[in-house]
Amino acid sequence: MSRIGKLPIEIPGGVSINVSDENVVTVKGPLGELSQKVDPEIDVNIDGNQLTVNRPGDSKNHKAKHGLYRALINNMVTGVSKGFEIKLELVGVGYRAENNGQLLDLVLGYSHHIYLQLPPEIKVEAVTDKRSNPTVTLKSHDKQLLGQVASKIRSFRMPEPYKGKGIKFIGEHIRRKAGKSASAK
Repeated sequence: MSRIGKLPIEIPGGVSINVSDENVVTVKGPLGELSQKVDPEIDVNIDGNQLTVNRPGDSKNHKAKHGLYRALINNMVTGVSKGFEIKLELVGVGYRAENNGQLLDLVLGYSHHIYLQLPPEIKVEAVTDKRSNPTVTLKSHDKQLLGQVASKIRSFRMPEPYKGKGIKFIGEHIRRKAGKSASAK
């Protein structure tokens, strides 16, 4: 069996899960509501405060979907109960970030500002302290959407390997290169 797929999902208090006839799993919690269509071959069972995902056979396709849908449902349950957070750090001279509601204004060394309109499901906070790099904090109950938006912001200025300038996730290690060495005469 799939090591991830066979693990039951604990349903915390305040979270309700509904499985419709079309195999659409809907999770409601204090932070929001999410839904995911599940393959008709995969069986989703709710037993008290535990949810289990079962597969019909041992084919490679069934094994892959077993772990996939269990992980997606677990992320939905975690998202509506606790939420997710991603922090980005802007490393570079003159790099700035400001937010005005859902509009994120980035200054990344280009000749123009970059404006990004964020979806309403995502809460954004840009902090610029003296003597430290600006940080952008993204919070949401939808892990997939949060990852997509964070990746989009990071793509505006990827970290480069020589000086490490760019937008990076906090805690991310950038592999550094030595650069040109002095020529021996």
